[in-house]
Amino acid sequence: MRHPLPLTRDLVLIGGGHTHALVLRMWGMNPLPGARLTLINPGPSAPYSGMLPGLVAGHYRRGDLEIDLVRLARFAGARLVPGRAVGIDRDARLIEVEGRAPIFYDVASIDIGISAELPALAGFAEHAVPAKPLAAFADRWEGFVAAAAAQGEAREVVVIGAGVAGGELSMACAHRLHQAGVPGQVVLLEAGDIALRDVGAGARRALLARLREQGVTLRTGARIERITDRGVTLDDGTMLGADLVIGAAGARPQPWLSGTGLQLTDGFVDVGPDLCALNDSRIFAVGDCAHLSHAPRPKAGVFAVREAPVLAHNLRADLMGKPRRTYQPQKDYLKLISTGRRHAVADKLGLRLEGDWLWRWKNRIDRKFMAKFHDLPAMNADRAVPMQATQGLREALAGAQSPCGGCAAKPGAQVLGGGLAGLAAPQRADILRGVGDDAAILAHRDGAQVITSDHFRAFIEDPFTLARIAAIHAMGDIWAMGAAPQAALATLILPRMRSRMQENTLREIMAAASAAFRESGADLVGGHTSVGPELTVGFTVTGLLQGKPPGLADARPGDVLILTRPIGSGTLFAAEMQGRAEGADIMAALKVMATAQGATAAVLAPVAHAMTDVTGYGLAGHLMTILRASGMGAELLRDAVPVMSGAMDLARAGVRSTLYPENAALVPALQGFDEDDPRCALLLDPQTAGGLLAAVPAHAAKPALAALERDGIAAARIGTITDGPPVIALR
Repeated sequence: MRHPLPLTRDLVLIGGGHTHALVLRMWGMNPLPGARLTLINPGPSAPYSGMLPGLVAGHYRRGDLEIDLVRLARFAGARLVPGRAVGIDRDARLIEVEGRAPIFYDVASIDIGISAELPALAGFAEHAVPAKPLAAFADRWEGFVAAAAAQGEAREVVVIGAGVAGGELSMACAHRLHQAGVPGQVVLLEAGDIALRDVGAGARRALLARLREQGVTLRTGARIERITDRGVTLDDGTMLGADLVIGAAGARPQPWLSGTGLQLTDGFVDVGPDLCALNDSRIFAVGDCAHLSHAPRPKAGVFAVREAPVLAHNLRADLMGKPRRTYQPQKDYLKLISTGRRHAVADKLGLRLEGDWLWRWKNRIDRKFMAKFHDLPAMNADRAVPMQATQGLREALAGAQSPCGGCAAKPGAQVLGGGLAGLAAPQRADILRGVGDDAAILAHRDGAQVITSDHFRAFIEDPFTLARIAAIHAMGDIWAMGAAPQAALATLILPRMRSRMQENTLREIMAAASAAFRESGADLVGGHTSVGPELTVGFTVTGLLQGKPPGLADARPGDVLILTRPIGSGTLFAAEMQGRAEGADIMAALKVMATAQGATAAVLAPVAHAMTDVTGYGLAGHLMTILRASGMGAELLRDAVPVMSGAMDLARAGVRSTLYPENAALVPALQGFDEDDPRCALLLDPQTAGGLLAAVPAHAAKPALAALERDGIAAARIGTITDGPPVIALR
């Protein structure tokens, strides 16, 4: 993306825990010029642990306790790297991430939480689910409850570990099953002789009473021998039947930390009062994955939250060469423990204090915390116009949204057509096709060679993912012409940044692109790089073709229109730039866009009369290129066109890409177009790395769709080619 000042330092946050989430919010309110901020996290969101028992009990929806990291990263101006960190090369200052090039750092911070896995317990990995990481557990629990309610049969649940977390979860499980009308039993197991040993005497008495009230069976001195698909076997031979076994016993560190060479205590990173690792001044650690060597404390969210201002200050201080601050945790804190129903117990000074009002208080605290992330301040795009400016500048900027990236950043079809109108026809006999098109076909031995070029400005901050999508996008024309990718040259504009950062950014781009081309049978053989105000990635690609390409001009009446990918990426990423898209929808779209289409083309090209890839001019625009070239019309079934998750709601809310108004010039050729219908709007939505659109003879359509389905490709039959003028009749 565009950075007004050169970048000189890389700050990387590993994990989207509570402390890092707060740091990202603080950073967005006051970014540090010259710093590139990166967040590495396996998923698009991070759950807030304080509300998990309420989710289990049915008091909250999943969205209530999820921090959308995609939206938060956009607010902070950070790049979100979707992946799981698995190691750190501290000498090279590289963070190893599954499935991608490593990430360079000047300063890094670790906030990856803990796990409740019990790897030493026989059968746990195969037949139980740990309560942490929270996201995986929440998915498993919701599926379990839904299946139990649908079947109406009794269910047995065993919770391992009668600490505060296990007690809360067991009561929440019992309440939820009762509310869902599912008969059954919840058993809470404690290996020691005393349950709830980490709370005061008054709170323990209250919680034990609530366990009995909820019908939870508590067994102390219960040492587990193994877990099977039928339940839990204790060391005395007792067999406890269980349909679901939940692990909530203790806190386990993430295993990869042991390979970093960082000083650890019981697997947790030793940090000092400044929250920096004791044996590495460039790495910080916070939250449950850290051990406060100067003031050891139990694993609790209250410490993670209060570490955030200190961490935010110290990260900025290191990047600027300023002094750090210290963090001193309080010795005691108030625990509010939910009891399944909307009731809570307070643990403070050994007193017994409980009631519904305590749950309401806890609920207010939790919702206030989550509101920090659900209600982010509006992002201020500086579009001020100088006092003296040319005519039309104020009008051009009035109400204008920031320009989109990807293929939505191209000029409109009318601009392109007018600009290329004077392009002379080729003189060489070996140029078979290509005047004014994205790709050309050249005579080559007994076949042909296709050559195409494509590039776009960045629409996401992650150069690795961007480069892969750009490579897939550039190969689209090769596949659409039935050719096999052969070789590629890169054309890159790198943002202004210090040499070490440029080197590592280039390494990420080339690693992603090279892998994408190699997977498709091509080689990335070189290219050209320059420096400019923002990141731009493009490729020139050649492909080899045997036989006649599908082209655009041979569609015939009765041909079936097949689309191989859902539409909506332009709308989704326009919304993401505005902080309005759901992170899960963005991640799902990126996954689709980063998938190669060679296998798809191999099925369609041999049978298609005409084929193209759907890119900047939208589904309607690219269908119209086929119709105009073939002298045909088409019927398009709006409801049959697949749409990316989230795009329909955003289109209904009025979100449009900045290329949409140019694409809307096509509306007169769309019979039945309704500007208030979001499905109509999405037909004009510019796509990046969009699907293939093929006109296939009717007799070949069904076998082709079946073959695509066998390959796991969700293609759709969306209409037919008709006689008549080049118009699209929407049905």
